[in-house]
Amino acid sequence: MHNPIEKQIVESEERLRRAMLQSDVNALDELLAPELIFTNHLGQRLTKKDDLAAHQSGTLEIEVLEPSEQHIQMIGGDVAAVSARVHLSGSYAGARSEADFRFTRIWALSSAGAWHVVAAHSSVVT
Repeated sequence: MHNPIEKQIVESEERLRRAMLQSDVNALDELLAPELIFTNHLGQRLTKKDDLAAHQSGTLEIEVLEPSEQHIQMIGGDVAAVSARVHLSGSYAGARSEADFRFTRIWALSSAGAWHVVAAHSSVVT
């Protein structure tokens, strides 16, 4: 990888993966934009507050989150679209799930120079 901005996105994606696995609400709070729009695999639209609450309450518990693919497309110097395929095992609202998921995330560079997820979507790979 030759682009230093893409390297920052890869590092941010890894920080996000670890934060999701550990339900690290503080790290998630840093990585998710206040205006986050997240559409989960059930078609529900969630806000940052919703996402943090799901981790904090235990509604969302992730045991395995192993990436197998990652594609990054830069849009100018301050926005990146990421498509990632991951094997996920865990539970959401008591329902167990183990499957491959595809996540699409839009990262934007804040005025403070930090990358934040502003929009995301997940779906089950069939």
